[in-house]
Amino acid sequence: MAAVEIISFGYLHGEPPAAHLTVDLRHHFRDPHVDPALRYMTAEDEPVRQAVLGTAGISELVASVAHAVDAFAAGPSAGAVVVADGCAGGRHRAPAFATALGEQLKLAGHEATVSHRDIGKPVVER
Repeated sequence: MAAVEIISFGYLHGEPPAAHLTVDLRHHFRDPHVDPALRYMTAEDEPVRQAVLGTAGISELVASVAHAVDAFAAGPSAGAVVVADGCAGGRHRAPAFATALGEQLKLAGHEATVSHRDIGKPVVER
């Protein structure tokens, strides 16, 4: 199996990181930011994780991206596979998705690392 680096980020905090595969979670999945009870939490908080991972389509997307990682890893070139996933602010959807993807890839035997570029940045008021 391959080494996989997963980086969550927020589009409102700068350009996406360089990656083999970039997943944009901004437009198709409910944003916990719109709920005042969740806005100042992050994906490190259970209510946010539940809100994100309970959204229709997320588990299928995690499985699909994991399958894409398998395809990249099966290629002839060496090196880690890099996946970047982004949402608006990088505090809710992207880090919850990245963590779930990392867990699934580890269960499949990959050496997955997960980092959250923007999770600690201030909430973007919009």
